[in-house]
Amino acid sequence: MRTFTRMLSPRLWVRTPRVLPGFGLSMGLTLLSMTLLVLIPLGGLILFTATRMTLVEFWEQAIVEPRVLAAYRLSFGASFLAALLNAVFGFLVAWVLVRYPFWGQRFVDALVDLPFALPTAVSGIALTTLYAPTGWIGRWLAPWGLQIAYAWPGIVIALTLIGLPFVVRMVQPALEQLEEELEEAAASLGATRWQTFYRVILPTILPSLLTGFTMAFARAVGEFGSIYFIAGNMPYRTEIAPLLILIRLEQFDYVGATAIGVVMLLAAFALLLIINLLQWWSGRYRL
Repeated sequence: MRTFTRMLSPRLWVRTPRVLPGFGLSMGLTLLSMTLLVLIPLGGLILFTATRMTLVEFWEQAIVEPRVLAAYRLSFGASFLAALLNAVFGFLVAWVLVRYPFWGQRFVDALVDLPFALPTAVSGIALTTLYAPTGWIGRWLAPWGLQIAYAWPGIVIALTLIGLPFVVRMVQPALEQLEEELEEAAASLGATRWQTFYRVILPTILPSLLTGFTMAFARAVGEFGSIYFIAGNMPYRTEIAPLLILIRLEQFDYVGATAIGVVMLLAAFALLLIINLLQWWSGRYRL
């Protein structure tokens, strides 16, 4: 019987050749690289904190200290506001790129990815040059009492700049897959433009939009280079958590810097978990 089955379906008994090595070797190399590059450094960070301070000291130095709390509020608050702005304007940019062909479209599409390639310190210097009280734009805002650089609005602008590509690149494929016939059917049934957007377009792109929002938020929380120059770095006012870590290191307070780093690490893990859940929900929603 087995011989007869082989004669009828010989392909069942032929192993398909693969380009990459087998699962065992590939999985072993993957775990080795992840261990050397991610698990050991991050595990060492947590172990260093656990062996150098008690839970009470960790709570006092990394959680409830007023200066640290002010840095957390600024980092997470400005990041959340920048992610909201990116969700709105990122959707508009993606909509224009997908729905309206125009001259220079490829240039604008490439310009969206510029924050990925541009060093963050360069973007921070450029924004400071524009929005400083003596800058090209800041000199016109100063007489009205509007201060952008060396204040929290400048931090939000810098975080919006580096987070915009995440939203655009997540929403753009969802808009490309959205069939225009659905909008035409809604219009033929008497739906207004707002009803078409709210009931047809938004539910379709919402998983991708939420994923882009979370990715922009996660990117902004850990940003340092673009904020360093435009923030002014004033304690309790424009001092972000990554900068406070650097200050603690310069003061040779390695334990305090590591404690703040552990908090930021836990926040990053939580955000990555949310991103993965949103991507899983997005794939399930499309199916």
